[in-house]
Amino acid sequence: MKKAVSRVYLALIYLFLYAPILLLVVFSFNDTDTKSRTVWSGFSLRWYEMLFQDRMLLQALTNTLIIAVSAAIGATLLGTLAAIGISSMKSWRKKVVMNITNLPMLNPEIVTGVSLMLLLVFLANLFGVQLGIGSVILAHITFCLPYVILSVLPKLRQMDPNLYEAAQDLGCTPLRSFFKVVLPEILPGVITGMVMSFTLSLDDFIISYFCSGTTQTLPVFIYSMTKKRVSPEINALSTILFAVILVLLLLINVRTGKVGGRKGKEAQEF
Repeated sequence: MKKAVSRVYLALIYLFLYAPILLLVVFSFNDTDTKSRTVWSGFSLRWYEMLFQDRMLLQALTNTLIIAVSAAIGATLLGTLAAIGISSMKSWRKKVVMNITNLPMLNPEIVTGVSLMLLLVFLANLFGVQLGIGSVILAHITFCLPYVILSVLPKLRQMDPNLYEAAQDLGCTPLRSFFKVVLPEILPGVITGMVMSFTLSLDDFIISYFCSGTTQTLPVFIYSMTKKRVSPEINALSTILFAVILVLLLLINVRTGKVGGRKGKEAQEF
């Protein structure tokens, strides 16, 4: 009886989580007009064709991808270096820094968006520039940093701290030791942090809305469409984005599983 209840409960959870996405994918192939987009009228690829003809939507998508990739790279580089520095701190200092690092994740996003907007407007007026794609990238790097740090720190804890010193004893320079010994050990955490930063930046609306200036990202563009109409093109675009993220996550999981299996086999042989 307990197993049956738990299975039903699990099925309801999965249904609640993935039914909206399934409907989104199905209706992206719906051959209907914009007024009756929730009624199935037949299979068609018309909305995918129209998607690649909408210049404004494609420009918003291009801006979003540029921002997401730039923010992911910037947050990953800074977050990895920060995690290495935090891991080498003493216990009480590490606790203080981690509490400060975790604060942006607990802070309401609208507060983060408004505060970043005020800072970026001040800097823009100071240097005589306007808010745009650069300001959004800086804002996204800021709120993505804690996620990279939290992804890399566990891998640093799992690593044998003597490996870095052993590599230098064998003739490696500190920089070469990092790339030959430390980076391969923490690489799964680095990749996880980069993927999280990419998806968070891709999805963000509130911070982008406050810090984008004249630049439109995809979430801001969709929000502006809701005031007039929401075209089924959005279903097609959302389906493509979902498929890309899903494939990316599957590739990362497969690669991580292979690395873990290889390390486990080496440990057994040893």
